[in-house]
Amino acid sequence: MLDLKKIEAAINQIAAEKKIDRQKLVEIIEQAIKTAYKKDYGSKDTNVNVTLDLPNESMEITVEKTIVETVENPNIEISLADLWDDASEFSLWDTVEIDVTDEILANEEWFWRIASQAARQVIIQKIQESEKEKIYNLFKNKEWTIVNLKIELVEKNKVILDYNGNQIVLPKSEQVSKDKYVPGQRIYVYVWKVEEDSVLWPRVILTRKDKSLVLKLFEMNAPELEDGTVEVIRIARIPGFKTKIIVGSEYEEVDPAWSLIWPKWIRVKAVVDELFWEKVDIINYTDDIKELIRKSLSPAQVADVKVDTKTKEAICYVLPDEKLKAVWKWWANVNLASELTWYRITIVSGDE
Repeated sequence: MLDLKKIEAAINQIAAEKKIDRQKLVEIIEQAIKTAYKKDYGSKDTNVNVTLDLPNESMEITVEKTIVETVENPNIEISLADLWDDASEFSLWDTVEIDVTDEILANEEWFWRIASQAARQVIIQKIQESEKEKIYNLFKNKEWTIVNLKIELVEKNKVILDYNGNQIVLPKSEQVSKDKYVPGQRIYVYVWKVEEDSVLWPRVILTRKDKSLVLKLFEMNAPELEDGTVEVIRIARIPGFKTKIIVGSEYEEVDPAWSLIWPKWIRVKAVVDELFWEKVDIINYTDDIKELIRKSLSPAQVADVKVDTKTKEAICYVLPDEKLKAVWKWWANVNLASELTWYRITIVSGDE
């Protein structure tokens, strides 16, 4: 006879190790049996019902069939004559359930070899789906926030993070190449998207690249941002290289930039350390567009700025030894300044 105790023990073990609801695993096994029966005893049209009652060590497998006068498809049809003594209880076109449990158990070894293969595939799939669903539920109220996670494992193309005993992946595409990921270390990540995708549902996308990560780190370290005393007006970032931030305040007595820095540069240092020493420039907002552009090119000293407000273009004049600071590596500084001010900036040095 089929040993249902072994199946129950296996289900209990998987439920404990993978933290999956036990009843869900029972349903997975039942589905696997249905799949196996359709494949080897019936057809894809066969409607199979499986009830696995582990506490009472019983199993019932039935097939639904429609009563017809002439049977053309025995997988889904049956005649009144085939019902024998039960025929008087039914009429043509009624649906009946035929118990096939004994028929299956007569070929128990063969059937369970097929069923176990199907169950293994379904279990793996359902475990993955269940873990995705679990991660989704953990993060669904954390979209557009930052979370502090422990690095569990670093592989070639991904970093596996731990969140309350659950694994979640930081993919290669969302990592900053300059960052150093070390198992056991804790890092902040930005929860960029939590969605019920029709194909990959559900999914959680974490990132270290988004500029909102920098914003949230400052909000965490500067109460003035949290209470609205200081506002981040614009932010531009090239992950791993530099971030530029324009800040402002309605209160004249408040120095917005200094609020993100003091005391003793502790606040900005906490952010820079978390970003693995990515450079951060903090600029106070001004209505004077020339002055704003001049500040946005920090640390370069700009001698003069000419702007065309209609075309949104600006020419910035710098001394020859300041040009490298103005453009920086791969023109990163001037590109960030353009993004920050919404002006196309051209750098012209004295020798030009």
